[in-house]
Order: sequence, then structure tokens, then C-alpha cells
Amino acid sequence: MGRPVTLFTGQWADMDCETIITKAKEYGYDGVELACWGDHFEVDKADADYCSAKRDLLNKHGMKCYAISTHLVGQAVCDRIDERHAQILPDYIYGDGDPEGVRQRAAEEIKKTAIAARQFGVPVVNGFTGSSIWHLCYSFPPNLPNQIENGFKDFADRWGPIMDVFQENGIRYALEVHPTEIAFDTASAQMALEAIDYHPAFGFNYDPSHLAYQGVDYIEFIYKFADRINHVHMKDASWGDRAEAGVFGGHTDFHKRNRYWDFKSVGRGNVNFEKIIRALNEIEYQGPLSVEWEDGAMDREAGATESAEFVKKVDFPPSNIVFDAQFDKDNQS
Repeated sequence: MGRPVTLFTGQWADMDCETIITKAKEYGYDGVELACWGDHFEVDKADADYCSAKRDLLNKHGMKCYAISTHLVGQAVCDRIDERHAQILPDYIYGDGDPEGVRQRAAEEIKKTAIAARQFGVPVVNGFTGSSIWHLCYSFPPNLPNQIENGFKDFADRWGPIMDVFQENGIRYALEVHPTEIAFDTASAQMALEAIDYHPAFGFNYDPSHLAYQGVDYIEFIYKFADRINHVHMKDASWGDRAEAGVFGGHTDFHKRNRYWDFKSVGRGNVNFEKIIRALNEIEYQGPLSVEWEDGAMDREAGATESAEFVKKVDFPPSNIVFDAQFDKDNQS
């Protein structure tokens, strides 16, 4: 029996919670990673009765939930807030749009999410952090002394108290390393850990698709942060040699043939999932493998179904023996 294979419901928020749970079961998944938007998991309603009803709903369909995800609200904690955030945040968090007010309300919501996760009975909350310095990613005009350091300090000042609440509730946070976040590759992930003083509640939601097209060694990431891989997304991407729009998309939409890279249904891109599984086995990761399905050229129900099948096929348990040890006659029956 391999690891549980789950479906992240974030891209299915146009369906109500019971519908996507039912469909995920039909697609072949063992469970779901519930998004904290739509009606999939509503943090502002997540009291004991709500969480009990949500567990009953999962049990009714023979499904489990191993993590909830708060990417949209998490993004607002450190971000440079503008009108774009109004479309992804609940009204009670966006409010009047005053940037610092939005950031403070988002931070309080993430703290409440840790408490809700404990109430619901899941050990991990996945999400984003936002970043006050993403716009400085390419240093021209040259970044001023301490601008980057101050950005990581801002992250630590805002997320350190949040992580304390996670720690108090026995919940781990898993940052999805991703462009526009405080950590978007291996180097910045290391800087984030150092900035937050290796807080025991802080780690990563490993998603190879966001690392691979940047040219980051997405296998070595697993080994480097072996004790910080709190959750795993199975998401694929393809990339090529030449294009009009480069690594960061050239202001083009997804699924355009002039892009250097795009997301693909799992198993149809360039990500080497065989190596990922072997690395996860070596670090003894036994959590879920959660499919975050995105492919602009493919029917999502067909894609989600084939992705579940692919992940179950590519996953395998580690060996508990060394095969050539059996050459020793003392080990032979």
C-alpha cells in the first residue's frame, strides 16, 4: 500500500464541497486536500459542529482529508496589497482595502486556521505567505543595501507570531514554494528558514512544478529540506528550449503556445516523478501525495482521473532489505 493519493480542491471551487468529494472518489482518489475557499472549508464557520459535519460528509463517501489549504488568505499576509486581492479574499478580510489592515486581518485569519485545523483533525495547513520584496526579484535598478534583508525580516515579524499559534495547536504550516512568495526557489527557501529562526511549525509544501521550469534542482530540494517537507503536491509542467515568453510568462496567459512553460496533467510534462518518489522514500516521507490538477488544454475530469491512476502507479514503498545481502549464505533459508 502506497501513500494516500488526494485531490486538492482549490481548482474545483465552482463545485460545492459534497460534489467535489463525490467526484474525487469516482476519479479514484483516497481523499481530498480541502481548500479554504468556496464552501470546501470555511474557517470563519469552523467550530466543533461544523468540523464534525465535515468529517461526517467525508466518511459518508469513504474519503479522508489530510490537509487544508489557505493559499489565498496566506498570500495577503506579506503582500503589497492592491485591488487584485479583492477578487481572491473574503470581504471580511479585504474590507476597505487599506493595505496594512488587509495584512493584519489576513494574519489573524491564518491563526484561526491553525485552530480550525486542530478542531477538524488535520495536522497540516498548506498555503502561501506573500512577499513584500517579490518586485525586487530582478535587481535593477540595483536593490539598495538591506532591502532584501528587510523583506525577510518583515516575513519573520509577521509569520513568527502566526507560527507560534500553529505550534501551540500542534499544527504544521507548509509554504508552497512558488513565484511571488517569500520563498520561490531553494536559495530563498533557505533564507526564509533562517529568517524565521527555523521555527518548528514552519516547513514546505513540496511542489516540483514551480521549481522545475525555473531551472531549480527540484530533487535536491527534497534532500536539502528533508525534515521540512510537511506535504507534497503532485503537479506537472512542461518546458522547452525557445519561446517568446520566458520563465515568468511574459504577461501571457497560460496555455499559449508562445510560452516557455505551462502546467500539464500529471505524467504528461517533463517532471521526473520516479526520482521524486525515490527521494521521498529516502527521507521517509509518508504523508499524502496530493494532485493539484492544472492543464488548460485538457478536460479536468479526464485529467484528474488519469492523474490519480498515474500517481498510484508511480508511487511505491521503500525496500526494507538490501537485495545483495541475500548473497551471504547466513541470510539464506
